[in-house]
Amino acid sequence: MSNEQPSIPVGYVRRAHGIGGDVVVRGLVSDAAERFVEGATLRTGESNPRELVVQDAKPHKGDYIVTLERVQTRDDAEGLVGVQFVMPVDERRALGDNEWWPEDLIGCDVVDLESEPIGTVVDVEVGAAQDRLVVETPDGTRFEVPLVDPLVPSVSPEESLIVVDLPEGLLDI
Repeated sequence: MSNEQPSIPVGYVRRAHGIGGDVVVRGLVSDAAERFVEGATLRTGESNPRELVVQDAKPHKGDYIVTLERVQTRDDAEGLVGVQFVMPVDERRALGDNEWWPEDLIGCDVVDLESEPIGTVVDVEVGAAQDRLVVETPDGTRFEVPLVDPLVPSVSPEESLIVVDLPEGLLDI
């Protein structure tokens, strides 16, 4: 049994940038601009985690161009493509009202306004404009519901229940 603390992704390497070993990193958390900065230590989510120190970072078209210590060539950078950076769960910020962690919503039952079962949340797609619940119906059909108040009036992870108000005909597609 592992004593490893659970971790969550904070970003991932999208691609190499240039010939000097820089990488383009996509941040996955709201405080990404505070995580991908000079001097920060990034832990990889690999089976044998590594710690990489940021030498330089700058915003670039919604991502970050990051220079990492010991990553000096394009080949080194290409070897990092797809690698996730993670942080321990207990380092997350405190949640405000009407905020939830995606993993707290996975497994929740989804019902309509009349409490009729629709399905179960199997994933949460985190997006720039809004997050989307990925709901699977009992017959295996999957669809996404934007996590916005008009469509999702009630979220109760402690009861493992989410109430949705879906547009007519959505489930008939």
